Amino acid sequence: MTETTFASFGFASTIMHALNAAGFTKPTPIQAGAIPAGLAGRDVLGIAQTGTGKTAAFALPILQQMAANKLHNRRFSTRALILAPTRELAVQIEQEFKKFGAGLGLHTVLIVGGVGRMGQVNRMSRGADIVVGTPGRICDLMNTRNLIIDQCQFFVLDEADRMLDLGFMPDIRKVVAALPARRQSALFSATMPAEISKLAEGLLHDPVRVSIAATSSTPVRIAQHVHFIDAGAKRQLLIDLLKDPSFTRAIVFTRTKRGADKVALQLNGAKIVAAPMHGNLGQNARQRALEAFKSGEVRVLVATDLAARGIDVTGVSHVVNYELPNEPESYVHRIGRTARNGAEGVAVAFCDATELPYLNQIEKLTGVKMHVASGTRPAHAQPAKKPQRHPDLVVRKVKPRRPQYAGGKARAA
Repeated sequence: MTETTFASFGFASTIMHALNAAGFTKPTPIQAGAIPAGLAGRDVLGIAQTGTGKTAAFALPILQQMAANKLHNRRFSTRALILAPTRELAVQIEQEFKKFGAGLGLHTVLIVGGVGRMGQVNRMSRGADIVVGTPGRICDLMNTRNLIIDQCQFFVLDEADRMLDLGFMPDIRKVVAALPARRQSALFSATMPAEISKLAEGLLHDPVRVSIAATSSTPVRIAQHVHFIDAGAKRQLLIDLLKDPSFTRAIVFTRTKRGADKVALQLNGAKIVAAPMHGNLGQNARQRALEAFKSGEVRVLVATDLAARGIDVTGVSHVVNYELPNEPESYVHRIGRTARNGAEGVAVAFCDATELPYLNQIEKLTGVKMHVASGTRPAHAQPAKKPQRHPDLVVRKVKPRRPQYAGGKARAA
């Protein structure tokens, strides 16, 4: 049986040169299933979690078709529109298009919130081959006719289930309604809840379905540990763990933005270089934090679930769940930030008594029993002590007095 390689897809020489320069030789399963369908002009429904190579699965067919059919772009129009749930994922997707499309002479525009819109409007004024953006800012530019999608040939909705979680469905429906009927579309999602299935039915025409991995699966090369600990002791345990030199590059997850700021401040106070990353930060600040983390200037990134999907940073040695997520699927996406591209990684979870239900849900979903790192028993395993009664204390049950009525009214005591 002949092994599938990128060379076997018949890409243009410029695309093959970019793939070779990036060290891409053998496609991942999602790429092997989606790329041929995309090259054939078919719609694609991809079910795969993060870290499986989804971006190349939809970017390469679009780039190949654009390389074979170059067109002059109309002002404020685009030939391809890719929607992502977060700014970080949109930035990453745009970078992938630029990397694989280097030498094709294509004009890509990033349209996201958190930064000024006028720069994006100016870049759109000459038209674009590819627009990558988040739903809110995309609709904003559509409202002012600074983005026109009625001649869009390619449409991709990435991380559709995350779009649902973040409440972007009304914006997405507005975008889809403005697209031309004749187009090639793709939808990628880690899970398929009922609303996403309904969206796919209306968006895709006779799609090729490529399903790779269930969201409940966790990479086998991730060692998963849990520390049963009081909430107040988490800070010191985290500092102690991060003093271990094996924590070369770590992402610490908190539930709230305020919590991320607080933990990052505490780590820096302990001489551990850390940076927060969450939705309250401006796009430029978030990008600076991510770049500093990638370069090694910052060893610890303290993030909310905003960073659980779409952040592809190589060499993340550890993921620490400082607070367990209340949605078990989020745990899978969090720990997927380590053990990328076949590498090994470690996931550490802190669990206080209030988080035991979350831990049970996670282990039920993944089918993996976490190793108890601290050697302690969870709170629910500790036998509850009965309250001791003082021997001289006499407790008598007193029956409440019933009100006495006279003439239909309660009589005062």
